[in-house]
Amino acid sequence: MMRPLLLLPEMLLAGGALAALIGGSFVPRHRQWIIRIFTALVLVTTIVTAAIQLRSPATSAFDDSFAVDTATGIARILAASGTLLILAIATDEISASARESETYALLLFSTAGTVLLAGANDLLALAVGFLLASIPLYALIGLAHTRAGAEAAMKTYLMGALFGILLLLGVTILSGLTGATGYAELADRLADTPQAAVTVAAVAVIAGLMFKAGGVPAHFWVPDAAQATTATAATFLTTVPKIGALLAVYRLATVLPPSSWPLLVAALAAASMTLGNLAAYWQSDPRRLLGWSTVSQVGFLLVPVVAVGRSDLALPSLLVYLTGYTATNIAAFAVSAALPEHRDLADYRGLAAQRPWLAAALLVALLGLVGTPPTTVFIGKLTTATAAWDGGYAWLAVVVFANSVLSLFYYLRWITPTYRHAGDTSAVESRLSGRRWSARLAVSAAALSLVAGLAAGPLWHVVSR
Repeated sequence: MMRPLLLLPEMLLAGGALAALIGGSFVPRHRQWIIRIFTALVLVTTIVTAAIQLRSPATSAFDDSFAVDTATGIARILAASGTLLILAIATDEISASARESETYALLLFSTAGTVLLAGANDLLALAVGFLLASIPLYALIGLAHTRAGAEAAMKTYLMGALFGILLLLGVTILSGLTGATGYAELADRLADTPQAAVTVAAVAVIAGLMFKAGGVPAHFWVPDAAQATTATAATFLTTVPKIGALLAVYRLATVLPPSSWPLLVAALAAASMTLGNLAAYWQSDPRRLLGWSTVSQVGFLLVPVVAVGRSDLALPSLLVYLTGYTATNIAAFAVSAALPEHRDLADYRGLAAQRPWLAAALLVALLGLVGTPPTTVFIGKLTTATAAWDGGYAWLAVVVFANSVLSLFYYLRWITPTYRHAGDTSAVESRLSGRRWSARLAVSAAALSLVAGLAAGPLWHVVSR
């Protein structure tokens, strides 16, 4: 059955993106806020629609090529909510700029691709979602209009092209081996195909999806893009696309033969965690530090995928972690957006004396990324490590806890100057005055991370349906 209305959230995002792109051409620059309000309304409508559909039993659309279940529903809500929060940064940063409406259109297009990735139940839908989520990112990064931004956009494009080809190669091999593209058919037929070829295909597809997630081995573009592009684009690219990419890896893992992927995903998880943490330790630019932190967080988020089919905690723990990461990462980037001229960790010296709420938001966000209770990320790390342990990967659970402790040290390099006394804090005051929306977002997102952690019981009940 086709049942197109089941894809109403995706249609709202894609239709809204097209309307924002065309409508922005007819709206004067000083009235581009109209397109921003329209974008916000589209995102709010998407969230409400997804929440309503989340209450319905799991089903599928377009001949089982798109799954409409709890995972898709949570992904829709998280992706749309994350983009909605990021609009606050855009309000400060690109208001009345030459490319304001185009930025909103690109955000909506990429969000649509993200949710399509999250629900893809067919290799062709997976490929379409990958392209729709990726192509707008190249333009978003390039909108910085700087030499570093152009370099980051080119690097992202080349990496995306390479790993996109790898993903399509894996899709071609899997469909060629089985004569099918639907996940249901793949699950039935892959067991009777040459396992060496299946393993090659699994490596190619998962490596391609790691580009969207920003994890090893396709992570090289993330720190450069986070540092060089606008705060709006940096916050988006390190948060929203990961939701779709990681759920796409999860769905693919449910249909691949167990011999072809668990060790690969475990190795990628350990490598992303460790490499991201070690590289972040030496960074002095806060956004580049957060870029490497993102690489590390992808490693943690991959851990429950290893336990697919072996632990009932796998999917709920992944969804809880994604919920916490979305709010916490946005809070951290919002602090850097509120202080755009503070491009060195030492610049944050004395922030707590001038802006205690902003400093508190930074403290909550960074300790949240470590996995400190009672934040949502703490619940996510605890349950993902438990899922790995239950799934027979006790060593991976140990790696999770070791890397959590390791990450504390480089986050402290940012927290420490924030709470040190500075003789002259007037510079902090003057630089903060024009970024009120970003500051408010930082406090709100940090509070949301705490609230979701304290309400972990109801949240777990929702994601476990």
